[in-house]
Amino acid sequence: MQRLQASSPATVSAAKRRAILLLALATFASMVAQRLCDAMLPELAKVFSVNLAQASRVVSAFAVVYGLAQLFYGPLGDRIGKFKVISFATLACSLGSLAAFFTASLDQLVWTRMLVALAAAGIIPLSMAWIGDAVAEDQIQEMLARVGLGTTMGIVGGQLFGGLLSDTLGWRWAFVLLAMIFGLVGVLLLLDWRSQADARPVARSASAPGLVAQTLLIVIGPWSRIVLLVALLEGAAGFGVLAIWPSHLHHALGLPLTSAGAIVALFGLGGLLYMMAARRLMQRFEQTVLAKLGACLMSLSTLIFAFAPYWQITLPACLLSGFGFFMFHTVMQANATRMAPAARGTAVALFSSALFLGQSLGVLLAADLIERIGSAAVIAGGGLVVLLLGFYLARAMQRPQAAN
Repeated sequence: MQRLQASSPATVSAAKRRAILLLALATFASMVAQRLCDAMLPELAKVFSVNLAQASRVVSAFAVVYGLAQLFYGPLGDRIGKFKVISFATLACSLGSLAAFFTASLDQLVWTRMLVALAAAGIIPLSMAWIGDAVAEDQIQEMLARVGLGTTMGIVGGQLFGGLLSDTLGWRWAFVLLAMIFGLVGVLLLLDWRSQADARPVARSASAPGLVAQTLLIVIGPWSRIVLLVALLEGAAGFGVLAIWPSHLHHALGLPLTSAGAIVALFGLGGLLYMMAARRLMQRFEQTVLAKLGACLMSLSTLIFAFAPYWQITLPACLLSGFGFFMFHTVMQANATRMAPAARGTAVALFSSALFLGQSLGVLLAADLIERIGSAAVIAGGGLVVLLLGFYLARAMQRPQAAN
């Protein structure tokens, strides 16, 4: 695999830069929605008189619907326009988030979370696919990193808002704030939608096959299968286990939810630091090196976080863990956009579907295993799985099929 040389930002038009900024805001809101309930889980368990595993349905149900909906949004984005779908999906998320404020039971909250997931599924993956279409091949990973700033800041915001508002105004008001963010970003996206004339997709050599044919082509491809399998396991061991980090700090170290959410938010801040350094690192290192280095850093930091006897130690551990995880994850994203250039929306949708179905499985498995082996062992195990995935992916990328 060759290094990806980042091209000059001057080659990206003003319209595309504006669109990428708006997409970053949309992915921020989407990731806030995904991570908002992590720090809330102990509070929701107390309010609705359930255990942590039952309360975690607000996270796992979101991830299931989010993952399955990719199968719908990918082809839809390829047919009617990715930016258009993103715009309306963002507005729909605002309505679903507002509905969560009025729920009277855990089941109702789960249903509203599923509605938000159904709409949010059309934001991050299609944003990635839009970039894959709209910019030159050698700019894709750098532009993905720019949109990734919104995603990583969303992790920070989700953890902070969920913990802070649960401890102050009440958990319901977190959904009001989320509805306001989605509503504002959705309006901005709609206003920009019709100004995309000079951001038409960059011409690609392959012609698009039919929907069923393109999906089968992606699923049965040897390289695509590797990417999708790694995405599934990454979702379970990385994003899935992350949902119990605040609960671990709350129960194991006695921190209030606000503090626990703020500390875990450093995971997202670590990802943000990586995004800021991504261009320089991509110029210096091959993707295989970034995959292995990121997995090693994340695994080591996770082990420190899991068994830290004092909460102060978890601060740098969270920061470095996020830096390493997103170093690995952006390599995965770049490979996802290259699985099928002629059907990029469908390919990235399948990638996201695997990622978030894995997250759902990870949340459920982690919540169940806590009762058996404890949260520290579960978190450490997730880090070790990511380590194995990093080296497996790096080895697979050196095979001839990875270049096809």
